Amino acid sequence: MATERIEVLKSILLDLHNGASAESVQELFNEHFAGVSAIEISLMEHELMNSDTGVTFEDVMSLCNVHANLFKGAIQDVEVADTDHPGHPVQIFKQENLALRAALMRVRRLLSTYESTEDEELLPEIRKGLQRQLGLVGQFDIHYQRKEELMFPIMESYGHDSPPKVMWGVDDQIRDLFQEAKSAAEQLPDTSIQEVKDKFEAFAAEFEAMIFKEESILLMILLESFTQDDWLKIAEESDAYDYAIIKPTEKWIPARHSFSEEEAGDAADEGSEAPASIEQTSDGRFQQVIDTPDGQVTISFKPKEKKEQAINRDSQQPFGHGYLSVAEANLILDHLPMEITFVNKDDIFQYYNDSVPADEMIFKRTPSQIGRNVELCHPPKFLDKVRRIFKALREGNRDKFEMWFKSESRGKFVHVTYAAVRDESGEFQGVLEYVQDIQPFRDIDSDFYRDLD
Repeated sequence: MATERIEVLKSILLDLHNGASAESVQELFNEHFAGVSAIEISLMEHELMNSDTGVTFEDVMSLCNVHANLFKGAIQDVEVADTDHPGHPVQIFKQENLALRAALMRVRRLLSTYESTEDEELLPEIRKGLQRQLGLVGQFDIHYQRKEELMFPIMESYGHDSPPKVMWGVDDQIRDLFQEAKSAAEQLPDTSIQEVKDKFEAFAAEFEAMIFKEESILLMILLESFTQDDWLKIAEESDAYDYAIIKPTEKWIPARHSFSEEEAGDAADEGSEAPASIEQTSDGRFQQVIDTPDGQVTISFKPKEKKEQAINRDSQQPFGHGYLSVAEANLILDHLPMEITFVNKDDIFQYYNDSVPADEMIFKRTPSQIGRNVELCHPPKFLDKVRRIFKALREGNRDKFEMWFKSESRGKFVHVTYAAVRDESGEFQGVLEYVQDIQPFRDIDSDFYRDLD
């Protein structure tokens, strides 16, 4: 990819940010580009937000739709095998968008029917139907969460950090617009149907624009960047977040050739024959022949020497005021009645426990988030608050922050603590977050109780 193309793209977008009309910028774009890849768009946004142009994340976010319209029809498609297979994350993602679009259309029809009907007795039933369909549309939040928590971390690991930040910010704006539309609909018949329609269309316009950005830009970046293992990781962790309206009809299990050096090494160690497709040569190497439609491909490799496991998870180690094995320590942490997250002194999300299954977590955590900078784990609108908390804990101005809220949907009263972790000499080592449902404690109505009977 030519650096000059990125610079030209950046220059065109900079003109737009400096006040040039969308029409003049479109002409300039069409003059230079017959097509543009999603990767180029990602790099251009990164250059804009990380150079001395003065363009901020908020600036890019505010013109996100203008950017998308500029590239409409010019973005090059990327085709990857298996992505249309039932159960593949890309196929599920697109099917959810289809189902959400259908629910969106049903809401529009119900609003029009409500406005035009002359039968007063029908209005209560239409309102019920409207609430049901808005409930379905509202499941877009599940779709967005999987995108933000499973796809964005892998994108960032490949250096595509700007599109996730911008898209997450726009996602939150769409969430706010939906809540306004839903609240207005709930106030019928005490509010005007025109107000409900206006608020819903304000949401729908941004929501439909996001579908275009997801399928024409986001997915193209992912298809160019992600490996099959990346998609498998997303598929394996998706159940924790659930799905929007539709459910996968089957599990995606791609056909994979095994190039396992361990299998070949085991065969050699045991003096047995290697699998039929693998042959051992006189110099100790192994060859595997793979049939393809165009002929045979031969892979040659030498097994690595087996190394002893660095840590015996079952051996007792000095641990605080006693002895524990790694396995025992892990079990104890997993049995604590709270969700624990540790962010190290370099602001890297390093650990979380498994006190409950992933789909029951108050704050969902998945393995793909490990190793991510803590700032990237939060929506952009919360970044200032996150930074202030970490700064105060790091500098010793505070030892902990506490907050709590009642979650009606979960039936829980959630208590959250962010505590500084310091070593024996008082040096800051990171932040421990622990989250628990304290509703059972709030329900205690006696001064004494023993659960012995």
